Amino acid sequence: MPLPTRETLTVTLSESSEAVKPSKRQAREEGTSGEMAGANFLLTLQPPALLGVVASSSVSSPARRLANIQVCCRGNVEGLEAAAHEERLQFRRRDFIGGCFGTAVGLELLDGSTRFTGVAAAADLIERRQRSEFQSSIKDTLYTAIKAKPELVPSLLTLALNDAITYDKATKTGGANGSIRLEISRPENSGLSAALDLLTEAKKEIDSYSKGGPIAFADLIQFAAQSALKRSFLDAAIAKCGGNEEKGRTLYQAYGSNGQWGLFDRTFGRTDAQEPDPEGRVPDWSKASVQEMKDRFVAVGLGPRQPSSDLTKLPRRNVLIADPDCRPWVEKYQRSRDTVSRTDYEVDLITTLTKLSSLGQKINYEAYTYPKQKIDLGKLKL
Repeated sequence: MPLPTRETLTVTLSESSEAVKPSKRQAREEGTSGEMAGANFLLTLQPPALLGVVASSSVSSPARRLANIQVCCRGNVEGLEAAAHEERLQFRRRDFIGGCFGTAVGLELLDGSTRFTGVAAAADLIERRQRSEFQSSIKDTLYTAIKAKPELVPSLLTLALNDAITYDKATKTGGANGSIRLEISRPENSGLSAALDLLTEAKKEIDSYSKGGPIAFADLIQFAAQSALKRSFLDAAIAKCGGNEEKGRTLYQAYGSNGQWGLFDRTFGRTDAQEPDPEGRVPDWSKASVQEMKDRFVAVGLGPRQPSSDLTKLPRRNVLIADPDCRPWVEKYQRSRDTVSRTDYEVDLITTLTKLSSLGQKINYEAYTYPKQKIDLGKLKL
């Protein structure tokens, strides 16, 4: 008997609902029996050549069900599976190649957008390190100079105060610009020549090892005031320890205000004035009334709290305590000086100096930096 020419035989079985008339239902059942008999006959032709039966059903309506039976030959199934597998592999390869290409493009765009930012950040870190190293060297030089002449501590503080208090809010002139070196002969600056001479000698030493140019007097004067305050704080701690320097240093490091100088240290890069500031802006602190002192501090944007902090280290507490605005601050600072840590007194002094030292200045945060020396790889001996 010849084999069927088709490799797939589909037999559809349909069942009608109970609502169909008996005559039609009987005829349909007879037709279905004939179709099933034909299907069974074909299945028995060559059993080894047939793989199996795959059945699927779907319901088109509650009254009718449709069943499909598909018979496939072994050779055709293997061919279809191989083709499907090859198609899946090609799809995966396309996805993989496309994903790699998209990732490469994304990384390239990301690298291009951050390349200049990375270079700028690296340059900024190098400049910060250069400025920090230079600042540390300045502090060491000033510490040594002030330690040799501790009697100049009040004069160094007054020098920094008089240089900064010339600031005028209306005209935006004056301030901590180093102009006091040109105003040293004025009456309000009487007795400050020795302090200025000390800084002039220190400047020569600092400029000798500076890699980023000479230090400005505006910076030097304010950092000298910082060193003077630190020296006075350390001396007070040593005195509380009965004159024992080692114990005093330990006390100052443990309870002192040495960690409150962060903002002051960042204000580094002032510009020197080339002309003296106008006269009449600085009172003579040893003779000025309390009202004159308060007015001068208010004129630069401060208040009665700042003159009460005793920045000039002058014996004026008996005058300040008589003023109702200054009395609470004078009493507060006196109580703080009697404590071990002296926190309120020292922190307010640091805050006052920090505010004064920034008056009238636009800080150059690239000052004292220098280009890194390039290494000639051709001269290296391997």
